[in-house]
Amino acid sequence: MLKIPNTKYLKNKKKHSSKIYLKQLIMEREVIFNSDLHFEHKQWRRELLFWEDELKSLRNRLDELAIRWTDKEVLAQLEHYQNQFIIQENAINELDNHINLHETNIAEHTKKGEDVLNQQLVKDHIEFRNHMDTQRNLYSDLKKEFFRFLSEYM
Repeated sequence: MLKIPNTKYLKNKKKHSSKIYLKQLIMEREVIFNSDLHFEHKQWRRELLFWEDELKSLRNRLDELAIRWTDKEVLAQLEHYQNQFIIQENAINELDNHINLHETNIAEHTKKGEDVLNQQLVKDHIEFRNHMDTQRNLYSDLKKEFFRFLSEYM
């Protein structure tokens, strides 16, 4: 159950202060259930699995280019992308581990019969959501950069 104030009031406030006001109101009034967080975790896991699968395809493209090119500059760029893909893979593993920890915490609350989480856990979840958004943008930018590289050297 989510209680959000009238947004017409918020539009009259300054943009920055309205975001802070909205966040404070939500944190004070919102009731968040374990099932809500679990649903979002499942969404994120599917996204992480997709990224893992996509990275395999991108690595295959790297291998194809490594066979075709002997130019040191091109090979250096291939190494750069290989390193970036490893960094992304590590980030995916860290994100998945964080989700697993949070799921364990949710399970502990459920065993105790507590369906509603405390504000700190919800705050941590919101911070993790922001981290997922950041990682999503970084990954997207890397893919765009790599596809530009592919279009030049494939």
